[in-house]
Amino acid sequence: MKTVAQQMFRTCNKLVSRKTPNDVVEAHPSNLETAAQLENIQHIPSPSHPPSAEAVRESVHHVAVVMERAHHGGGWLLSGIICINILILGCALVSGSAFNSVAITAVHRQIFVIVLLLLTMLWMLFYTVFTSRKDQAVLFKDSHAGPVWLRVGLVLFGLLSLLMDIFKIANYVGYLHCDSAVKVAFPVVQAVFLVVQTYFLWIHAKDCVQVHTNFTRCGLTLTLSTNLVVWMAAVTEESIHQTEIPDLNFSVSHKMYRASYGDKKCKCSHSVCDTFKEAYYYLYPFNIEYSLFASAMAYVMWKNVGRLVEDHSHHNVRFRPKDVCLGPLAGILLVVIGLVTFILYEVDVLEEEKRNMALLIHFIVNIVIVSLMSISAMIGCIFYRLDRREHVSEKNPTRSLDMGLLVGASMGQFVISYFTIVAVVATGARGYLNALNLGWAVLTVLQLGLQNYFIIEGLHREPFHVMQEAALHTNAHALQEHVEMSIVMESNKSSYFLTSSLSKTSWKRRVLKEVCAFLLFANIILWIMPAFGARPQFDHPLEIKFYKFTMWAAIVNIGLPFGIFYRMHSVASLFEVYLLS
Repeated sequence: MKTVAQQMFRTCNKLVSRKTPNDVVEAHPSNLETAAQLENIQHIPSPSHPPSAEAVRESVHHVAVVMERAHHGGGWLLSGIICINILILGCALVSGSAFNSVAITAVHRQIFVIVLLLLTMLWMLFYTVFTSRKDQAVLFKDSHAGPVWLRVGLVLFGLLSLLMDIFKIANYVGYLHCDSAVKVAFPVVQAVFLVVQTYFLWIHAKDCVQVHTNFTRCGLTLTLSTNLVVWMAAVTEESIHQTEIPDLNFSVSHKMYRASYGDKKCKCSHSVCDTFKEAYYYLYPFNIEYSLFASAMAYVMWKNVGRLVEDHSHHNVRFRPKDVCLGPLAGILLVVIGLVTFILYEVDVLEEEKRNMALLIHFIVNIVIVSLMSISAMIGCIFYRLDRREHVSEKNPTRSLDMGLLVGASMGQFVISYFTIVAVVATGARGYLNALNLGWAVLTVLQLGLQNYFIIEGLHREPFHVMQEAALHTNAHALQEHVEMSIVMESNKSSYFLTSSLSKTSWKRRVLKEVCAFLLFANIILWIMPAFGARPQFDHPLEIKFYKFTMWAAIVNIGLPFGIFYRMHSVASLFEVYLLS
């Protein structure tokens, strides 16, 4: 019966797709549950007794009516309202707890997040135990959603986030005698949430659920907004920890940046509190990336609720590192050099007499990195112009989300770069450090534009192996149709030319793979440096003097987290482009 239902959905999908070519039909039932429609479909005669043409037309019309009603339902609106309200309230509480030392504290924000985490876990358990096990609940799977490498990354970041929560628990336990127990309860609940959510997304990331659609949409937007609130809280805490008020002879409100524990009279009861505190702050970048990964996967699941997809399996692409050599080697060398200079920067920038030299080395290394990345991305763009692969026109929520996140997250780095350009040019760019800072900002803008174009073009191109399979399939049909000896010889000749032409294009594939591999490693080192504490925006005083500290701190602390996420998201997108190449 499940097979019959799937056949009916695919038939309806094809009929409607004739009206809108190149689109995958999506249905989002809200007023009428899809489960009830599937029960009606069950009355279709079995394949041994084919249904009449009138019955087929009636069934197709019935499903089409359901699909038409689905777009006018309130499920999307309700789930969107829930998400927006949670995000705005969470943003207000996070901002209030960061910049207010009396009325709203970190405890109030943590209580709110604990409630969100518990509600989200309850919904996940309901979905896993009831919704997903309901008869005909998940008839379709989105083969593009939640690839293995993305889920493995989620597990890795989840494990490091779990370690961060363990360090937090060990740290906050030392303050139980004089501080709120909520600060211990929060990392405990978050640790349980990490385990539950990671299991949930690993199992159900590809689901296109067809029952309990309205409730599922609301649950997924709750999951999405919960992860984003956790992300905002982690970014705020980490930014406050990394932002130090410089001594530049102008007034700054010190109330904005207060200690994490409030009253300094509260002393830790054991001697390793400071060690645990420093340790878990170094793990914040992984927790931040985990929340964003989970948010993206929850959004794709939300888009797939009630979606009818074609029964196409995802192309089985094998990862073969032996295809490339120069790109990974150059990328790894760049990562090593970047790590060495980053460590030197973190050590020397704390000493006043060595700060200028540390900034000089940091600026030069970053200029070299973004210059090489710009050249590589430009080479890749040129090869795309020479490439004859067709663009993929299939509607795909995962690819659409990748594009949106890539362009949207790059705006953070664009904002910082353009504000730097304006400040340096307006002050005359006097001195070698200002000139290097200006060059880094200009080259970063160029690199972001070229890399975005390269990744977006790569994600929209048909995979190379699909073209080869289609060509060989066509050639095999030609061999079957002509059995005469002369025709066979001619076909063998055409097969030879086909094989030789495919081998000629392999060098294009290799160049694209080399570019992808190099850009992947370069983005890793550009993620590591700011994620783990490199803040030349505050160590170099020009922008602070030009914009004043309060305004510049707001610009950097809002834009930099998006820039950090952009680098990690670029790594994931470049890996996808590498596989497609």
